[in-house]
Amino acid sequence: MRLTVIGTGYVGAVHAACMADLGHQVLGADVDPERIAALTAGRPPFFEPGLGGLLKRAVDSGRLRFTTSTAEAARFAATHFVCVGTPPLPGSGAADLRYVEAAVDELAAHLPEERDEQVLVVGRSTVPVGTAQRLAGRLGTAADVAWNPEFLREGSAVQDATRPLRIVAGVGAAWAEARLREVYAPLTRLGTPFVATDPATAELVKLASNSFLATKVSFINAMAEICDVTGADVLTLARAMGADPRIGPGYLVPGLGFGGSCLPKDIRAFAAGVEELGLGESVAFLRQVDAINSRQRTRTVELAAHLVGGSFTGRRIGVLGAAFKPGSDDVRDSPALAVAEAVRRRGAQVRVHDPEAADNARAVRPALLFAPDVTKTCDQADLVLHLTDWPQYRDLDPAELAQVVRTPAILDARHTLDAAAWRAAGWTLHAPGRPRQAERGQGGAP
Repeated sequence: MRLTVIGTGYVGAVHAACMADLGHQVLGADVDPERIAALTAGRPPFFEPGLGGLLKRAVDSGRLRFTTSTAEAARFAATHFVCVGTPPLPGSGAADLRYVEAAVDELAAHLPEERDEQVLVVGRSTVPVGTAQRLAGRLGTAADVAWNPEFLREGSAVQDATRPLRIVAGVGAAWAEARLREVYAPLTRLGTPFVATDPATAELVKLASNSFLATKVSFINAMAEICDVTGADVLTLARAMGADPRIGPGYLVPGLGFGGSCLPKDIRAFAAGVEELGLGESVAFLRQVDAINSRQRTRTVELAAHLVGGSFTGRRIGVLGAAFKPGSDDVRDSPALAVAEAVRRRGAQVRVHDPEAADNARAVRPALLFAPDVTKTCDQADLVLHLTDWPQYRDLDPAELAQVVRTPAILDARHTLDAAAWRAAGWTLHAPGRPRQAERGQGGAP
C-alpha cells in the first residue's frame, strides 16, 4: 500500500520505518529540513536501539523516502498517518492540539479534489477524547478520520512496532476498518490482535493504559516510603504482590519514578481533559499519582543529603545516568536529571555520566558538569547516585570504583545494583525502601 506519515519525530520516524519494513510504500513528511535530511540519509535524529538499521534498510530498499512538502504527501497516497506531538499547554497540563490541527488543515488544503479511492486520515498522536470528531468536522467531506493510538516505549520502540501487543483502530465506517486491517495485515497474520472500535474509545485506550501503568509505579513507590519507616523490604513486597495474576509484576517496580515525554504528560492531560468534562472526581486520584511520582525526586535528594552529613556544600557528587530511562537519549522530564540539578543547586559539585544522553542533558542543564566515563564522573566523589538503570552501571566493578572515590557510598535509586557485591567491596549502599541488611538489588526502571 501507499501510505504517508505526517510528522517524523519519535513516533512518526519509527512508524514510517516499520511500515516500509512491512512492505508498504511510505512517504514521511515534516517541516524540519534538517530532520528530513538525516532521515533521508538513513540516520535517526535520536537514539533508539535497532532503529538505525531498520531505517537504512527501508530507505535503501526504495520503499521509504521523505519530504518537506505536504502537497507532495497529499498526492502520494490516500491513507495519511498523523504523528505530530501534543505537548502540554503551559499552566494547565492539557494537551496542546495546535500541531495536530495544523497538520490536518495543511493536508486538507492539498488533497486532490478527485481520487480513485476514499481518503483516510489516521491519527496516532495521544489526544483528548473527542479529537477525532472535531478533526472530522474540519475535514468535512474531504476525508474520513480514524484513530490508531501508538503504544511505543522508548528503548524498545522497534520491537513494539514490529511485534505489537495489540492494534487499536477507532473507525466510523466499515471501509476505514477494512483499510486499516489491510495496512496491518502483515502483523495480524502473525497473531497480533486487532481491536476495532469507535474513535472515542480508541482515543481513551492510550490515556487509560498510561494512567493505569503510572498508578502502579506510584503505588509501589508509596509502599517504599512505608517500608523505609517500618523496616520492610519493598522488593520482596513487590515480588509477592506481582505473583498474584490479578496484579502482575509489570511496572510494579520501586525506584526514582517515571519520567519522559509520555506518562507524566499523558496523565496530566487526561486529568485536565476529564475535569473539563465535569468529571474531575473520577480522575482525582491521578493528581495524587503525579504528586507521589514527583515526591520520589525530592526524597532522593533528601536521602542523598543525609548520606553526606546533611549538607551538599563543598561535596562532590557523581551521578550515573541522565536519560529518563535506559535505551534512550531522551532527557525530557528526566527524574535523574532533575535530581542532579537539585543537588547542584544545594551547593554540590556534580559530575554526570550517561552513555547516550550526555549531549541532550548538557543542552538543557548547562550548569552541570559532564564526564566522558564513569571513572572521571566518580573521581574523588563523596557520594555516587545511581539514577538511570543502564546495564553498563550494573556491570561496574565496585572494587575498582572504590579506588577513585573519596568516600565509597552509593545511593541506588533504581534498585538494580548487586548490594552484596558493593558492600563486600567496602561500599555503603542505600536503596530506598530496603533494609540495610538486604543483600541484593533487583528490578529496573519501567
